[in-house]
Amino acid sequence: MGSRRSNRILRGGMATAGVVGALAGAHALRRVGARVLAPTGSDEYRGEDFTLLERDRAGAVVTEDGVRLATRECGPQDAPVTVLFVHGFCNSMESFHFQRRDLEKRWGAGVRMVFFDLRGHGRSGTPATERCTVDQLGRDVACVLEHAAPTGPVVVVGHSLGGMAVLAAAAQFPTLFSDRVIGVGLISTTAAEVTAAGVTQLLRNPAIDGFRLAVHTAPALVQAGRSTVRHVIAPILHVSSFHGPVSPTLSRFATAMIDRTPVETIVKFLKAIELHDESSALPVLSELPVLVIGGGRDLVIPFRNSRALHRELPGSVLIRIEGAAHMPHLQFPDSVNDGLDQLLRRALAQGIARSETAPEVAGG
Repeated sequence: MGSRRSNRILRGGMATAGVVGALAGAHALRRVGARVLAPTGSDEYRGEDFTLLERDRAGAVVTEDGVRLATRECGPQDAPVTVLFVHGFCNSMESFHFQRRDLEKRWGAGVRMVFFDLRGHGRSGTPATERCTVDQLGRDVACVLEHAAPTGPVVVVGHSLGGMAVLAAAAQFPTLFSDRVIGVGLISTTAAEVTAAGVTQLLRNPAIDGFRLAVHTAPALVQAGRSTVRHVIAPILHVSSFHGPVSPTLSRFATAMIDRTPVETIVKFLKAIELHDESSALPVLSELPVLVIGGGRDLVIPFRNSRALHRELPGSVLIRIEGAAHMPHLQFPDSVNDGLDQLLRRALAQGIARSETAPEVAGG
């Protein structure tokens, strides 16, 4: 027993040492990221209150494996329709700031918006490594729907990893989607083939692999490599968020979200993202109004993946935001919000909601 433990610690120590040896490549990525996020001449979001969601009604949902998922909601609790937002990898519910800010004004009292932090992200609890899977995230989406929106029609919107979670929920709970879900929005996401997509190839880095081994075999040694692995991963995520000139305030907001994500969470989910395949969800969504949004400059989930989703869902609407990278809902909120507004209206107009009369939505 002592020998096995010594070997495990040795492997963890070697992994951490490998992590520390990856700084040269990280330095190059930091230079690339700095170029992409160069400030514009003016800052349109100087003074923007990015704490808006913090003042919304707070709640929590506990999953079947005991992880506490933090929630926020706005709009009447008895609103006739709910829109659930599921954020992406290394983000938090605050990534939907502009949707929260602007769509509440458009939709008025007819819609309640619900947001939550994925497990291991934001204010939500820390999961066990074996529970960091896309299938589990799908079960979390279903759990939030069951507890935070137990009745009435629902539109579900997912970005990136959140979109994969929505697809995983549809695959595992087809009856929920046929009975309750009236529309689905998929932003910068894919049903499969993440490993073939752009910048995700860079995440196959010896430093990250070494840190993953350390997480499993020698948790006590992880602290030594945490800072270095963040230097490897964070620049990749930063550089992929936006394309072209961007508000310095917006850039800092996105960077802070990424940097707040625990490194252990990042590493635990990397393999899950590589392995995921939610293609079985597509037939479940075939009868629903679906919106697919992709960025023309997205290096993480290239637009070809959005086009493939659209092709598999012939009734879907596809929007290409030419200048967008991986965070179109932050950099081009008006385009995304217009699409989501039309998705909701299309869902209601098609009469998929089980209520006798479609709720009236303000705006438009």
